[in-house]
Amino acid sequence: MSQPRVVVLISGDGSNLQALIDESRNNILNAEIVLVVSNRKAAFGLERAKNAGIQTLYFPLKPYRDAGRTREEYDSDLASSIAEFKPDLLVCAGWMHIDSGALIARFPGRIINLHPALPGEFPGAHGIEDAFAAWQRGEILRSGCMVHHVIKDLDAGEPIATKEVPFEMGDTLEGYSNKIHKAEHELIVESTNLALEKLHPINR
Repeated sequence: MSQPRVVVLISGDGSNLQALIDESRNNILNAEIVLVVSNRKAAFGLERAKNAGIQTLYFPLKPYRDAGRTREEYDSDLASSIAEFKPDLLVCAGWMHIDSGALIARFPGRIINLHPALPGEFPGAHGIEDAFAAWQRGEILRSGCMVHHVIKDLDAGEPIATKEVPFEMGDTLEGYSNKIHKAEHELIVESTNLALEKLHPINR
């Protein structure tokens, strides 16, 4: 029986993508990564994908803006390009683009996102920095990361799994960020498997 098909969307270094690639090779991730998409040409994650023999797609927003086309048109065309790969699941792993709704409409219930904060806390692109600042103010003792289903509200979809990462005396922003990233690498594999099992329980 063929494995579920996963498309991973990235915008940067792709360390979480690498975790998915590694655990796919180790048969811990029960899926085949069939495509890696980036909206940034310089994203090192594209090189990670190429080194693993995975097809890549560079799909930037700027040409749409330059042509006076809408964000909705971009998202709709992106969804059509991804659909050609017949994915079971889309995994946003450092994908720095907020969907206008076209991707969600095309793949309802089949998009998950990794976010470096816990449910209901610190949405947006600076979750780690915002949590660290809150800890320095004495407001929290821990943050963490989650993988959640993608809905139109930013970082507000139903969580699939979470992992708490406590702050420790002497933590720096860089050091704490590294601890969050380590937790993310484990969580994204676990959550992708959980999401696929929910979609395809008879295949597991």
